[in-house]
Amino acid sequence: MIIGSGPIVIGQGCEFDYSGTQACKALREEGYRIVLVNSNPATIMTDPEFADRTYIEPITPLACAKIIELESKGKHPIDALLPTLGGQTGLNTAVALADMACWTSSAYR
Repeated sequence: MIIGSGPIVIGQGCEFDYSGTQACKALREEGYRIVLVNSNPATIMTDPEFADRTYIEPITPLACAKIIELESKGKHPIDALLPTLGGQTGLNTAVALADMACWTSSAYR
């Protein structure tokens, strides 16, 4: 699962969207299934060609935990989190998910 950067605001560079898009492309080329969470539908990374499943949801620990739970019931559950491409929002969300013990139920990386 890749956590996007959310809305791009004045003073925030769009490099997070670019790096997230490049990560989606590279990981798909390597055969990984991509689940993307981003609250901004106007970013390039939310284009359907970049992820297998895209969730346009608030980037909050609760929203991400619900997505992890929902995806865990599918054929290909999430087994890794890449929070480093969305700036501080993704990092803070990942730390909160760890504090919520979201990662203890499966073999996550």
